[in-house]
Amino acid sequence: MSTAAAYAMSAPDGSFEKVTVERRALGPDDVLIDIKYAGICHSDIHTARDEWGGAQYPCVPGHEIAGIVAAVGPEVRKYQVGDRVGVGCLVNSCGKCEPCLAGEEQYCANGATWTYNSPVAESVQPGGYTIGGYSTQIVVGESFVVAIPEGIGLDVAAPLLCAGITLYSPLRHWNAGPGKKVAIIGMGGLGHVGVKIAAALGAEVTVLSQSLRKRDDGLRMGASHYYATSDRETFRQLRGRFDLIINTVSADLPIDHYLRLLALDGTLVILGLPENPMSVTGRHLAAYRRSLAGSMIGGIAQTQEMLNFCASHGIGAEIELISADEIDSAYERVVASDVQYRFVIDTVSI
Repeated sequence: MSTAAAYAMSAPDGSFEKVTVERRALGPDDVLIDIKYAGICHSDIHTARDEWGGAQYPCVPGHEIAGIVAAVGPEVRKYQVGDRVGVGCLVNSCGKCEPCLAGEEQYCANGATWTYNSPVAESVQPGGYTIGGYSTQIVVGESFVVAIPEGIGLDVAAPLLCAGITLYSPLRHWNAGPGKKVAIIGMGGLGHVGVKIAAALGAEVTVLSQSLRKRDDGLRMGASHYYATSDRETFRQLRGRFDLIINTVSADLPIDHYLRLLALDGTLVILGLPENPMSVTGRHLAAYRRSLAGSMIGGIAQTQEMLNFCASHGIGAEIELISADEIDSAYERVVASDVQYRFVIDTVSI
């Protein structure tokens, strides 16, 4: 075992404090990473505050990790000391089930091991839980480490390990590209990355946001159109327009209104997780053979594909770099939608 400095929450209503955490000893196929940057995802907040239930304390969140390889096990072949690497939401899966064999480890039938707050194998640490990226170091199996290309900064790459792949995966799965009209609901930490990626894929991109406050940013990032959903005329004007709509917000939305914006065979994909069950009128699905779907992150191979794509197109997250002692205030600002567009912790401050 080794130790690392980290920032942890000790209770749902607590605040972050500096702690020392244990990292497992480097195994034959393990990679030890010096974490340089760790993004803050809204999922971190839900977990640290036990808003989804089941949180384990002390809780060290963080699944948007960018850093440098510090050491490798003797059987590691893909990486060497000094390489730029990242770790996203997953650090293990069974590797044997149908989803895993298809490269969709995020849907592991036997339960993926998430980067933080996830039970680890009894043989590794009885009763133990994973510890995330608000830390100076992490040990991860080679198969769950991805390379960060030189064409993108580590700081702006960190949020791509969650936000980037969360948008890239459905955009690729539903074939966003030339000739397709794609709408992104929400212009936040997820949505802004989706706009950039969808535009780079060649789709005609529209942002559907509550207001026009971020319109200039949306157009700068690649959107061709920007509409305020607070304007009822928007839903009349855009009826039957889109091949694909991706909902990145977690608010309770009038889903029927958005379904009517889909064209024939169009799909509305849910990424954000609202607090309450969604209400859907069947005729709005039956009409135009529309679909309502969901999506999580992508598998490890697709995450690497996403990073390569983003590097080749100059895509990184729009970030605010903070020190570790600003995590609590950053959480409050995320909840208040007061960030443009993703907080990233500079781990030199830990």
